[in-house]
Amino acid sequence: MHKINLIISCLVLGSVGSSFAQLSPLTVEKIMRDPKWMGTSPSNYRWSDNSRYLYFNWNPEGKDKSQVYRLDVASKKYELSSDSLAKLDEAPQYIFNQDKTLAVFEREGDIYVKNKEKVKRLTETIERENPLSFLLNDELVFQRNENVYTLDLNNNTVRQLTNFQRGVAPKAGQKLSDQDEWLKKDQEQLFEVFKEEDRLKDKTKKKENKKTLYLGDAYLGGLSVSPDGQFITYRLIYPAKGNRNTIVPDFITRSGYVEDLNMRTKVGNELTQFKSFVYKVKQDTALEVKASNIPGIKDLPAYLSDYPERLAELQKANKDRQVSWGVSSWSPNAKYAVITAKAQDNKDFWILKVNPEDASLVQLDRQHDDAWISGPGIGRDVKWLNEHTFYFNSEASGYSHLYSYDLNSNNKKQLTEGNWEVQSVQLSKDGKNFYISANKEHPGITHFYSLPVQGGNLVQITSMKGGNEVTLSPDEKYLAISHSTMNKPWELYLQNNKPQADASKITKSTTAEFDSYAWREPDMVKFQNRYGDDVYARVYPAKNPHPNKPAVVFVHGAGYLQNVHYWWSQYFREYMFNNMLADNGYTVIDIDYTASSGYGRNHRTGIYRHMGGKDLTDQVDGVKYLVDHYGVNPANVGLYGGSYGGFITLMGLFTEPDVFKSGAALRSVTDWAHYNHGYTANILNTPVEDPIAFKRSSPIYFADKLKGNLLMLHGMVDVNVQFQDIVRLNQRLIELGKENWDLAVYPVEDHGFVQPSSWTDEYKRIFKLFENTLKK
Repeated sequence: MHKINLIISCLVLGSVGSSFAQLSPLTVEKIMRDPKWMGTSPSNYRWSDNSRYLYFNWNPEGKDKSQVYRLDVASKKYELSSDSLAKLDEAPQYIFNQDKTLAVFEREGDIYVKNKEKVKRLTETIERENPLSFLLNDELVFQRNENVYTLDLNNNTVRQLTNFQRGVAPKAGQKLSDQDEWLKKDQEQLFEVFKEEDRLKDKTKKKENKKTLYLGDAYLGGLSVSPDGQFITYRLIYPAKGNRNTIVPDFITRSGYVEDLNMRTKVGNELTQFKSFVYKVKQDTALEVKASNIPGIKDLPAYLSDYPERLAELQKANKDRQVSWGVSSWSPNAKYAVITAKAQDNKDFWILKVNPEDASLVQLDRQHDDAWISGPGIGRDVKWLNEHTFYFNSEASGYSHLYSYDLNSNNKKQLTEGNWEVQSVQLSKDGKNFYISANKEHPGITHFYSLPVQGGNLVQITSMKGGNEVTLSPDEKYLAISHSTMNKPWELYLQNNKPQADASKITKSTTAEFDSYAWREPDMVKFQNRYGDDVYARVYPAKNPHPNKPAVVFVHGAGYLQNVHYWWSQYFREYMFNNMLADNGYTVIDIDYTASSGYGRNHRTGIYRHMGGKDLTDQVDGVKYLVDHYGVNPANVGLYGGSYGGFITLMGLFTEPDVFKSGAALRSVTDWAHYNHGYTANILNTPVEDPIAFKRSSPIYFADKLKGNLLMLHGMVDVNVQFQDIVRLNQRLIELGKENWDLAVYPVEDHGFVQPSSWTDEYKRIFKLFENTLKK
């Protein structure tokens, strides 16, 4: 979950005229309407191939859906366009040959080639073709179904390089029955797709009897061809078997019957397995790239020291860990192949050189974390700077930074450094500079920078304070900037690609009604938590503090998400609700607690094996900050949040009952053993392997400590944090004889609510809870 150009931008319900409703005073009913009352921000920026136009989606008239607009860069004027024109005009994802005189791209399953300004269609078939790369001799490599072909653009001849087939090899001597043989022939005569396959084979330069490589029950993926055409690397993906999916009942259906939704598995399920191979084209032989050759593949996670018997058992077994293979990346001259691998226990990420002759491996870089490998740009495949140097992101310094690796000298070089994060990277067209988005100035401010590929001076290009999400034009002359501030939603700006150049505002999206209220710029504060770490927060001071001097803590969701920043919050409803609370005498604090994104590795992993630990004590320390600096009454503090924020609310009410008098937990996780694998296993491992982590991190085990007033709110069709989660906690509270709790259910809502009526009901209940418990 990142900064999201969410929803907000331009319009008035009804007619757009000079008269409009004054928003003040804020009420839940006003805030929680269909967001179009605020306006709808422009989104989905894409440049024309010639960089003359910028296309974007926008809804300045409050219609049912956004329309496509086209901005003329020269005049800075925009007009309505059509989606078909935008698709035809926008810059494709080009694949270039070595000297960049030719470029190919795919459109609707067919391949086109561009030579200078001329575009030629190369394929027009029922089946989808996908261009992969150019060879050194300018032959095009493409994929069709499971197989790889080359196309000589000079004489339009096609050569098949592989013969992958789905299923398993037929048993020796096995023949089709007369019935099956008849069906096969009839299929081949009836359908054009098979005739086209035969025609394709007839066009090959040379008939080659390629050995059939059967895929079995695996899926083929990650095809990559060496630039000299001698080797093809690929991976086989084996779906997990035997997992049991969860069921989410849908009660409000057109049929009148309850309909079951077949959904995800739970943490600890069997995982998809991967194998990686090198196919030697001339030898017609496939060699497996074996994980057993990776240094450290048998290392066991540090947390197992808490389970001596299990540790001894695993040490005795001495098994290789399972890995997820990346896609092999070839150097432009075909001299080097580099592949990535990530341990499925999430503790290691390797960058490895592959010898294609024997599929052996040499470790180039290993990122290890006793918690889990993550961070911006980390865990992805490498990209090449030149014929012997690639670049990648690493958290080796504690923050995600940019590195290069020279394979000729075996030298790794750190290109950026400091207590800030490189959040995205792209290489300039001429290969001389990187373009980087980073939060160097402040954790809550993003800017766009350029950096020489050899490292050196980082040059800041954007200058507006807040969020700057940049879409660079194909000719690299212009920046389309989606920019916002704390109290102003996202708008489109256009800037020349020059340091500190002026950015021209193109759109005005908010409505007169939205603009009629003086939305706050919260106080941006920083305090030290009890562990001596810096924690950032937004504070909304009470306009006129109630005599009880109450305070409310808002807890953002996702855990790793960032919400204390200088741009418009994706929690825009909560932002408005916090303004309303401040208008009604509450002081509100919104904290980027331990594990929030944007603050480096130590902050990110501070909750490893204990969710509801440092992330919760940061909320408690934030309350102390409010007491010391804003004069709130520590006896009248509430908290609320959704998803992970709902989880923290439960943990706050259950494990810090003397700090929080009341709380509202929305769509909250109550037991991490019932959440999904991808998110949970990073932080807590699995329930079978690390039950200690799950039991100290799950609110359901602490429900007996409830003292304050708890309101729970949950959608019944939540396919993320499923309704079963809150039902289990309710049963626990009933069995414990607790009385000071309530549950509001929303029969048509998923995890993210949609209906304004649901949002309104939800937040009226939350406001009533605080009014009745913190002011009385």
